[in-house]
Amino acid sequence: MPPGWDFLFTTAGVDALGRAVGALAAGVDAARLNTQLRKDGLAAEHTAAVLTQAQLRLKAQAKLGELALSLLFTPAGLEQATRRAVAARHAARFRDAGCTRVADLGCGIGTESMALISAGISPLAVELDPFTARIAEHNLGIAAAHFRLPAPQVRVGDAEQLGAADADGVFLDPARRTAGHSDTRRVASPDDYSPSLSFAFGLAERLPTGIKLGPGLDRELIPDTAEAQWVSVDGQLVETGLWFGPLARPNALRSALVIRGERAHELAAPADTLDAEVRPLGTYLYEPDGAVIRARLIGMLARQLGAGMLSPGIAYLTADRLAPTPFAQAFRVVAELPVREKELRKALAERGIGTLEIKKRGADVDPAALRTRLKLRGPNRGTLILTRADGAHVAILAERCEP
Repeated sequence: MPPGWDFLFTTAGVDALGRAVGALAAGVDAARLNTQLRKDGLAAEHTAAVLTQAQLRLKAQAKLGELALSLLFTPAGLEQATRRAVAARHAARFRDAGCTRVADLGCGIGTESMALISAGISPLAVELDPFTARIAEHNLGIAAAHFRLPAPQVRVGDAEQLGAADADGVFLDPARRTAGHSDTRRVASPDDYSPSLSFAFGLAERLPTGIKLGPGLDRELIPDTAEAQWVSVDGQLVETGLWFGPLARPNALRSALVIRGERAHELAAPADTLDAEVRPLGTYLYEPDGAVIRARLIGMLARQLGAGMLSPGIAYLTADRLAPTPFAQAFRVVAELPVREKELRKALAERGIGTLEIKKRGADVDPAALRTRLKLRGPNRGTLILTRADGAHVAILAERCEP
């Protein structure tokens, strides 16, 4: 346990933490608050713990909403925690499949188990790290109290050794980093996952199982029996979910879930879809959401938009008509500019482009370095898309279309 963090579980610690969160939210400087807490009689290590935890609570609101202000976190636990909207959809799968007791193997700080409680499901949480387990148990107690339920306990130990007990469903979030509370790094191989993927896939052969993995998961690892769903939240690709048994949907074995604000949209198919035909650059260019790209549903999206591929194997679509969609960012093509840097700089200067967003696919260029070399000046702004059109390098000046 980090020094002083035991204080957070005491009545005095809860009170100090509440005051600290309120002060930081009101704009009080952390250094000033540190001084005030010391004047209030807090020991140095308790003050450090309270300040760290208060900052984590405020940061966690982006993932967990107002509930975060009642929870405890570790830096690594918060980083790896599932967003509330996504965890709720995980729990709904188990609820809709009729599961009532779900083993959360590798529960971290407990966000998935809290979602299970909200869905009326009893979580059987397991966590390898004792301190993280204590944090999770506190958080599950907060969630259970909201529904006037007994606080669930968290079993401490190796999930592969403790197993699923008498659960009728299993959720796993295999660790993709080394153990720790703050200084973490990603593992180099899927064999280093804990619990291991072989253990997780073994459970999936006999129980309804969901597995949360990183969005860059090697697709060769996905079993044929699994539904694979890639999830993005407000444009950020956050996870690959693998679902087995009654949790999987046979007609949606490949899906992209796109959550924007309070709304969720899904694109799904029984399998990968073929890319659309290549066509010349039209009036509009579409950049598919990362979840759509990873799910290999670009061809399905292209058919919905009446669009074609700009170049083989490159995830840009183009069309002559604007079709609003939550599954891609649309750009209106302003002009095709010269690819050569000297001529490109001149063309941008003639248009008075002083603020330039640079996007690239299929082009070997460092956008930050290029932006510096272009020496941009002027009152106008735009988006420069460096890519290929039917295999040839192109530079496209465009402007974002409002969603």
